[in-house]
Amino acid sequence: MSPSARRWRLIGADGQPLLSAEPGTLGGHRRGRLYGRLDCRAAARALARGGYAAQRVFFLDEASAVAAGYRPCAVCMPQAYAAWKTARAHKRAAME
Repeated sequence: MSPSARRWRLIGADGQPLLSAEPGTLGGHRRGRLYGRLDCRAAARALARGGYAAQRVFFLDEASAVAAGYRPCAVCMPQAYAAWKTARAHKRAAME
């Protein structure tokens, strides 16, 4: 297969798998519904323990991950996680 014909399986903004000509820039965990950097130390530890690889997903960008309903990783994306957590708390407070 030529490099130009290579395709990567990513999760799109609609949460559905898609084939992309571009590799993903973020990784995630399907069941945990979280995403983070490809060099995340927490994800690396989980992969080393086993079982995590079957749930691993990839996203083209952060906007796609958020639109698909995933949250940022607290370990490798602490600022984005804090913003997500604050927004979630405000949303819950508004519902009460």
